[in-house]
Amino acid sequence: QVQLVESGGGLVQAGGSLRLSCVASGRTFSDYSMAWFRQAPGQERDVVATISRSGGSTFYADSVLGRFTISRNYAKYTVYLQMDALKPEDTAVYSCAARQGPSNIYATHYDYWGQGTQVTVSS
Repeated sequence: QVQLVESGGGLVQAGGSLRLSCVASGRTFSDYSMAWFRQAPGQERDVVATISRSGGSTFYADSVLGRFTISRNYAKYTVYLQMDALKPEDTAVYSCAARQGPSNIYATHYDYWGQGTQVTVSS
């Protein structure tokens, strides 16, 4: 079992940047694929980005491709989401998630979740 603790959310103006961090504790970090999901008020939870166990494969939602970067640091047991050129439509609660095995884009396939961190992008 792995526990996830997120940080880095906040309020930023459109065009600005934030970096979210998710620190994992528990068993071997490299056994877990990691992902970031987000959920806006009244909306479904959607994938933002995923990263494979090795870190060698990533996926980005079309809406964030070219603006967001997911990465992981094995020494720090941390996955990051660097968010640049933020838009008001990026406003949501962002959650870190982990699963054993290959990464995918489905929230229901992830077993472990962080507490969520609010990202608000003003116009």
